[in-house]
Amino acid sequence: MSARLLLLEDDPAIARTVAYALERDGLTVTHSLLVHDARQQLQSARFDLLVLDVGLPDGSGLDLLRDVRNTAPTAALPVLMLSAHGEEIDRVLGLELGADDYLTKPFSPRELAARVKALLRRAGHGNGNSHPAAPAATAAALFHDDETGQRISLRGQALPLTRREYRLLSHLLRGAGRIHSRDALLAAAWGDDSESTDRTVDTHIKTLRAKLREVDPAREYISTHRGMGYCLDI
Repeated sequence: MSARLLLLEDDPAIARTVAYALERDGLTVTHSLLVHDARQQLQSARFDLLVLDVGLPDGSGLDLLRDVRNTAPTAALPVLMLSAHGEEIDRVLGLELGADDYLTKPFSPRELAARVKALLRRAGHGNGNSHPAAPAATAAALFHDDETGQRISLRGQALPLTRREYRLLSHLLRGAGRIHSRDALLAAAWGDDSESTDRTVDTHIKTLRAKLREVDPAREYISTHRGMGYCLDI
């Protein structure tokens, strides 16, 4: 069965280009111009993935993302955000709200299609498991994230995390079971720090793995997906 996508984009030219690229890959695209229309679509139909622009005439795609993550039927839906060039704060906020990935305009339709397909594969589309809720529930049973104190415990034991390590692991926990690109992890943990690179993420993931292994040597919690990023596997 073809995956169903909801595209929220107020620029008709961009929407047509994106829809064409995705439909060529056999995906079914429903397009909404306004946040209000997208909300109605989510109430009346089932979707496997959302592509949301940030700036819309009647609001923000970030508002819809917040609603999606706080509503049980849609909480586990993969979400890819589209943001205007240079709007770093929008990308950071989107990732904090639970976006799985983002693209900055202008972007290549082929890259967008590739990212969409990667998110769908990770979500298990085609295996009868398009909306998995179990990984997040299992993560909550193993990990405790004290956001106020910026501390995380694994199996009841506090992890000795630096500030960046805390932000990385907290972001991975909120999207347990989903692949997070290095760019997404950079934005979540470092924000607009221009000195940070993909290599910075790799180094911190390495130290995170070591600290998790000290508490639970029998399991490897963070997996690498070549060319895509990292995932917290439960």
